[in-house]
Amino acid sequence: MATKKLEFSITAEEAGTRLDRCLSRLIPGSSRSYLQKLIRDGMVRADGAAVDIPRYPVRAGMRIEVDLPEESSPEPSPEPFDFPILYEDDAMLVIDKPAGVVVHPAAGNPAGTVVNALLGRYPQLAEELACGNSRPGIVHRLDKDTSGCLVVARTASAQFKLSGSFAGRETAKTYLALVRGVPKRPSGELSNLIGRHPVNRKKMAVVERCGKIAITRYRTVRTGTIDGVPAALLEVRILTGRTHQIRVHLASIGYPVLGDALYGGAGVSIEGLSRQMLHAWKLRVPHPVSGEAMEFTAPIPPDFKNLLDRMVPDDGENSAK
Repeated sequence: MATKKLEFSITAEEAGTRLDRCLSRLIPGSSRSYLQKLIRDGMVRADGAAVDIPRYPVRAGMRIEVDLPEESSPEPSPEPFDFPILYEDDAMLVIDKPAGVVVHPAAGNPAGTVVNALLGRYPQLAEELACGNSRPGIVHRLDKDTSGCLVVARTASAQFKLSGSFAGRETAKTYLALVRGVPKRPSGELSNLIGRHPVNRKKMAVVERCGKIAITRYRTVRTGTIDGVPAALLEVRILTGRTHQIRVHLASIGYPVLGDALYGGAGVSIEGLSRQMLHAWKLRVPHPVSGEAMEFTAPIPPDFKNLLDRMVPDDGENSAK
């Protein structure tokens, strides 16, 4: 397999951090799990010596070399940009991502992604492709069928800073979720490990080992029925950013996101329910240049609002206090 050699020099600011975390900032287009595999496979060297321990602490001045396998798929091509913009300046962009759009190219989705549109709007981001960053501008992700706030970096330095903010839990992410059923507890916190499902490798699951800590807080906002199906609107805040975290956590307590076929929220007869009803509603993130706390809100999309408007309130109290 062909590889591309990347070289980095560790700064004093990065000294003492784990090798995998450091690389996730230096190569922001790659996931931590992917980088950990590269390390264990001997594809990473520190000062010329192979290092196969992801938690290895890096030192200031250390030279890191990474043999990054080159993907066989072609580089993403520029495409027209047609997303609602919530904020834009020279360093960052915040869009309201529609449901049905993939954030970055991957197997089965080589085009029509947010990355393709970014390359069309900001041609300079193509330089990041030449530097080995296959996901220029991307600092966090939303599932294909999740709508709402998505932050994008316009420069390499902004991508480094914003990626660090998300990895360091310096952001605040609040979602709206329409779930199947009415939670017995109006609010709560879910804290456990999430990892790959032991049988269905396309799914994530709450696990007892070999997972990553995930923390989700929810509050019931409204309850009732939609076309006769018991449902609730939840305000959900995640303190970590694990794959499918909200969907997995809510399904684990018996209240899957409506329309979520993977985690048990589909199979109900509700008109207009064509995707998982999960919306990245509010986001607070430090600006990558000034450090100022920036707050953004994505309007509730029409399909989500349509279901809310059709929710028949319970006979009793229908909103959380």
